[in-house]
Amino acid sequence: MPSTGSKLHRRLKAASRALRGAGKIAGAFLSTDHPLLAHIIPIRRCNLACKYCNEYDDFSKPVPTEIMFRRIDKLGEFRTSVITISGGEPLLHPDLDDIIARIRKNGSVAGMITNGYLLVPERIERLNRAGLEWLQISIDNVNPDDVSKKSLKVLDKKLQLLAEYADFHVNINSVVGGGVHHPQDALTIGKRALELGFSSTIGIIHDGDGQLQPLGDEERHIYHEMKALEKRSFSRINSFQDNIALGQPNDWKCRAGARYLYICEDGLVHYCSQQRGYPAIPLEKYTLEDIRREYLTEKSCAPHCTVSCVHQVSIFDGWRAPQHPAPVAESAESELVQIK
Repeated sequence: MPSTGSKLHRRLKAASRALRGAGKIAGAFLSTDHPLLAHIIPIRRCNLACKYCNEYDDFSKPVPTEIMFRRIDKLGEFRTSVITISGGEPLLHPDLDDIIARIRKNGSVAGMITNGYLLVPERIERLNRAGLEWLQISIDNVNPDDVSKKSLKVLDKKLQLLAEYADFHVNINSVVGGGVHHPQDALTIGKRALELGFSSTIGIIHDGDGQLQPLGDEERHIYHEMKALEKRSFSRINSFQDNIALGQPNDWKCRAGARYLYICEDGLVHYCSQQRGYPAIPLEKYTLEDIRREYLTEKSCAPHCTVSCVHQVSIFDGWRAPQHPAPVAESAESELVQIK
């Protein structure tokens, strides 16, 4: 367990994160002309193959570091509040620490989503030195099965290492729906996360297009129990999931393409990981005009969307700027790209 000195150090780090976070939230309300969250992919390859995931392959090379730097600098020019590194499995990128440091250099909050398999004490301490501020691991079950190998049985030792060494905030996300065989596992995972001092959230697994999957009776019961356990954190802004659990649509303004950007390994800006294909503009050519257009563009997929991060950033602007359907030609082009 962490020493007294280590605990004090972490409290100071947490206070600094909270202060930076408050500043980012204030900036979110003051101006709508900058992204609040960008997911950026440094490598599409992953060391796992979870059945529900469509965001990986087993052969892609890392994006060259200099190209990643240029993309991060561009996001910095947009005054992006938070840049989250995702994948694939980002820990497979050989220069990940330099990428994290570049995010911090640009003034953005640095986050990462990982499956956790590659975490060892030395790697965690390198993440500390690079300036990582928060990390999320999704754990799908207690024991690995044919749907997912991201199990508590495999990852519990990694969680213990994070509890001992990590200076950054750790959130453990458990899931229900989408073919998970034992929904009650979510409670076991959530309670273990809290026991180790982490925050804990629950997600509803979407289908291949990021769309709604209604929960069964047992799954809904587990979902509400988990919601009661969740610690306060930005990732807890997930009330939209209450409707999803009942199979009901949400009425909201999706600000993807503006307040939220998904930048794939090829450097193209997409609405999100589940709606790739539009606007599909290279990040280096993305402009303030593109941000303003997408801010006002109504997304046809929004009512049944389960992509938490887009909901979370869009909540800041739910009360302003009505949206309008995309021009017919653009909508048709987007649908064609997705069909292909």
